[in-house]
Amino acid sequence: MVSGLEAAVRAALAGVREPATGRDIVSAGMVGGVAVRDGMVQVEISVPRERAREFEPVRAAAEAAARGVRGVISASAVLTAHRATPSPAPQPAAQPGPQAGPQAGPRGGMLLGEVGAVIAVASGKGGVGKSTTAVNLAVALAGKGLRVGLLDADIYGPSLPQMLGAHEKPLAAGNRIIPIERWGLKAMSIGFLVDQETPMVWRGPMVMGALEQMMSQVEWGALDVMVVDMPPGTGDTQLTMSQRVALRGAVIVSTPQDVALLDARRGIRMFEKVNVPVLGLIENMSYFCCPNCNHRSEVFGHGGARAEADRLGVEFLGELPLTLSIREHADAGRPVVLAMPDSAEARAYRAIADRVWAKAGGARAGGPRIVVD
Repeated sequence: MVSGLEAAVRAALAGVREPATGRDIVSAGMVGGVAVRDGMVQVEISVPRERAREFEPVRAAAEAAARGVRGVISASAVLTAHRATPSPAPQPAAQPGPQAGPQAGPRGGMLLGEVGAVIAVASGKGGVGKSTTAVNLAVALAGKGLRVGLLDADIYGPSLPQMLGAHEKPLAAGNRIIPIERWGLKAMSIGFLVDQETPMVWRGPMVMGALEQMMSQVEWGALDVMVVDMPPGTGDTQLTMSQRVALRGAVIVSTPQDVALLDARRGIRMFEKVNVPVLGLIENMSYFCCPNCNHRSEVFGHGGARAEADRLGVEFLGELPLTLSIREHADAGRPVVLAMPDSAEARAYRAIADRVWAKAGGARAGGPRIVVD
């Protein structure tokens, strides 16, 4: 069933004309989808692949039309390209890979330009403690007196609201969204905008539209550093971030066992391919220390990430234990760096944060970007 706000957005889109025929984009069948969540709108416009650049003014007009609808807090329109006719035959030439480094693309300039350093915290697979690591590193950086932002780029599985203990909805100022402030951080997650149990049943273009909104329409202000909690894997989000944001570097999180290290290796190679520096590798859940007798057990093995870092030529940033305190404080919304600042776990997070900032906190790198085929 179409909601009242979605109907109003579609009516507004009917005022946007397709340049070649003069028909409105709704009756022309170009509006592939309209997603509405708590005042956030994403519009998918289907266009022929070879005419995508020609339709950029249409995309901008559609975005402006949706944004002008009463009740819309923010709006984003994305072009979904399709081929007008099937390809006649496979071509023998190799297909180009993703362009290395940030690219402007048809949607305009670079994002997060007011942030001094954007650092991606990534993993090749889920369940390795990446989000917990991202939150504690961000809090540790804020503890150094830095202005820190924390962006949850995992649209399908947002976890920052729980880990920060923040469940309120952000305020809006005009068409700008005010980030949630907690523990010295400015934070934004799709989890702040939708109900906790609402699944994000969105196609890729909608997800990328929401991600770009959280970067371009949130009032981040001037920040020294932003930590981005990436989704696991090497998909659309990773490519979008590398192309639309001047990433200062990526931190890879893994557990010691071989299956996790295999996926971490893919993550490292992916960032290298798009010319994003890999700041280093963290071994999470490196060992378990019994809270009663302090006996140390290497549940998932130990030292695998250090050996893999040496093999791949990246820095080993440190190891973090598997402890009850980290899990309990993450679930309670108070990161262990704050809750137990004198603990071994907190000291380990702060040491890693110090090293990451030492590597990423300098002047922006210049020079030409390399395109990898």
